[in-house]
Parts: sequence; structure tokens; C-alpha cells
Amino acid sequence: MPIATVDPTTGETLRTFDELDAEGVEKRLAAAAEAFRAHRATPFAERARLLRRAADLLDADQDEIARTMTTEMGKPLAAARAEAAKCAKAMRWYADNAERLLADEHPDDADVKDSGAVRAAVRYRPLGTVLAVMPWNFPLWQVVRFAAPALMAGNTGLLKHASNVPQTALYLEELFRRAGFPEGCFQTLLVGSRAVDAILRDPRVAAATLTGSEPAGRAVAATAGDEIKKTVLELGGSDPYVVMPSADVERAADTAVTARVQNNGQSCIAAKRFIVHTDVYDAFTERFTATMAALTVGDPMDEATDVGPLATEQGRADLEELVDDAVRAGAEVRCGGRRPEGQGRGWYYEPTVLTGVTPAMRIHREEAFGPVAVVYRAADLDEALALANDTPFGLSSNLWTRDRDEVERFAAGIEAGGVFVNGMTASHPALPFGGVKRSGYGRELAGHGIKEFCNATTVWEAD
Repeated sequence: MPIATVDPTTGETLRTFDELDAEGVEKRLAAAAEAFRAHRATPFAERARLLRRAADLLDADQDEIARTMTTEMGKPLAAARAEAAKCAKAMRWYADNAERLLADEHPDDADVKDSGAVRAAVRYRPLGTVLAVMPWNFPLWQVVRFAAPALMAGNTGLLKHASNVPQTALYLEELFRRAGFPEGCFQTLLVGSRAVDAILRDPRVAAATLTGSEPAGRAVAATAGDEIKKTVLELGGSDPYVVMPSADVERAADTAVTARVQNNGQSCIAAKRFIVHTDVYDAFTERFTATMAALTVGDPMDEATDVGPLATEQGRADLEELVDDAVRAGAEVRCGGRRPEGQGRGWYYEPTVLTGVTPAMRIHREEAFGPVAVVYRAADLDEALALANDTPFGLSSNLWTRDRDEVERFAAGIEAGGVFVNGMTASHPALPFGGVKRSGYGRELAGHGIKEFCNATTVWEAD
């Protein structure tokens, strides 16, 4: 895949970039290793000052970088602005909290006395240079939620971004440089996916983090395992959204629309499978379908647009295959299910609601990465939980109910990294984020995320 900005509203290639050659990659690897030796010794106060400066610059650049993101991958402009604001918020959160999160831990002296120690501590130290392999769907946020904690912990970063968002990738490198981070602390590598293996095997790279597809995660994990290097993987998701009879059904249906079509439906944590108790199934499905059908599909630069194009032509083709397979096997299309008319050569797809989906259909188990929702009927919470867990993924989940017992049963029984009750899934700097099963392993954000790329060092002392 060429490294290029391709406008998803027209399919037109706007700008292309040369891939780094071996000499260019070597130069950046050497710079990252050199920067780590100095950056790891800087005090938290200095790292925080630089990260707050980056947040200030990002706030000032919000409109410009939002337009760049929208041009490169098609998200509505308002959503792009919100993404930039969220990144600045996360930077400030880590600037404010990293030192506390990584403070030395001191077990009770009595607990370690029988080891011969008079005192002991656990200290968190940076690992080194971390390679980040990142996707196009949240081209700023996915990177910042790795970079902010990694830099505050004293690590350095190398970014291999998706090949269709090169301008966003280069902006991020320049942002940290403008903020005052020393040369080599954060660098973008304009390389294709075939270059990742050799970079990850380089001894100057200590660890890797990847957000992306399951095949990409398998490849990075295999290489890292062979090299015995730490990885964090955040892969796909097919999140369940369960609605029980005690819920506010109208609010649940309205929120469900946003939960499904956020980022044009191209989000790992978007709700994709809507599992509704039979007592409220008809009311929910009617309102949900009507609201999905009424969404405005169009130019993402237009403030009135609700849903823009898919980011790539292949992405739309993959989505169409899933829907067509379900329809051939007997699923009912309640709305959408086709390319909208009058959108020219852009990679648009109508917001779509399917019912009557069975386990025989691909969409029952595969992730639909676009504005396509599947609505199931469940007789009770036990059946809803069984449907919710009937997926290879386990990223997040949603439950709508006013019944406290149902909340506890769902939270105990769901196979997912998150449970969001009476609201839609969202990531937040103060809360750990990640999944189980084929959604990956490890955690981003919060204290869990900043410690993923630290060496938890035991310091044992005797007289």
C-alpha cells in the first residue's frame, strides 16, 4: 500500500510520500536510543512541562489538524475537533498524574523481614524505545494515548502509522519537537507494514504496542515473542449493547445510534450487536431504525453531516460482503444496506440495521467496521449474556437497566475488558482500556497503561 493521502470522499490521491530507506530507518533508531539515555534521567517536572506545552500547541492547532484528519480518513469535522481536544486532555492528565502513578511502592517492613531485608521497594523504570504500530481510524488519539504515558515514564517512541494518514503522522512528530522534547524522543517512521518485522527485531527497540487488525496483531506478537519483547495489543471488537425492560428505552435507542455510527462506524469500541429483551424489542428496534435511517450521509467537512465515507475502498467492499452474505442467508434489512445515491466516487455506505441474523452468517462473528448494526432478540438476561459472549472478541460492552442485580450479574458474566451501564463505551485517560480473547491483551491509559512499558524493579536492602 503506498504511503499517501487519498481523499475518501472522491478517491483522489492528494499527496504521496517516499518510504524511508534503510539508512533513514537506521538514523531514527540511533536517534531514539541516544535520546532515551538522556530522557530517562529527566525529572518528572520537566517531562510534564514539555507535555503540557504539547497540549497547548495541539489546542492552538485544533482546527488545522482536524481538517487534516478529515481529509485523510473521512471522519466528520466536528468529531475530528473533539478528537484533538481529547488528546490535549490526556496529555495534561498524564502530565499531572504520572509522577504519582509511578511513585515507589513500599511493602510493609514486617512483610519482608523474613527475607532478611530491613526495607524494600518497587521502583518503576522506563524500558527504552517503544515501537507503536497505529491505525487510521483515530489517527491522533490512538497515538497520543500511547505517547503521553510512554514519554512521561521516560521512554522514547517510534511511530509506524497507517499508510493512509501520513500527514497526521508527520504532524505528531513535529508537535512533540515544537513542544521542546529532545531530538529523537518521538519520531515518525514513514514505512510500510513489511518493514515492521526488522524494526521490531532491532535490539534498540525494547517493546511494541499495536492497535489494529487481528492479523497485524498476530504478526507483531509473533515477532516480539521470538525476540522476547513486551507487547500490548488492542485489536478488533464486536461490542454487545444489551437493553433490558427496566431501561429508558428511548434514551437507549438514541444513544445506540451514536454508539454505532461514531467515527462513521469505524471504531473498535463502537457497539455493533444490539441485544434487546423481547418485552422492549419492538419499541427499541423501531426507534433505533428510524433514527439510523434519518442520519445525514455526506461530505465530512460539512457541519451538518452525521456520517462521512469509509476511510478506504477496501473497507467498504469488506462491509458490503458481510451485509450481502447475511441477506443471502435470510437476514432482513430494516434500513440502508447499500451505497447511497448522489455521492459520486466517494466510499460511502448507508447506515444499516439488520435483524434475523443467525450464527450461520459471517456478520454474527466477524467485526463490521462501518455503520452497520445487528439487532437480536433475547428472552432474558441469561440469553442476552450468552449472545453477548458468542463472539471471538471481548473489548467492551454496554448494559441498559435500572435493576441493580442485573448490573452485577452482567458485570460478573460478560467476557470483555469494559462494562458501561446506561451509557455508551468511551475511553478516558483515568480508566484502563483494553480487551480479552481476540481483542488483545495488556492495557492502555490510566496507571495500568503507563506501567505497561516500565520495568518494575525490586530494591531489597539489608543492614
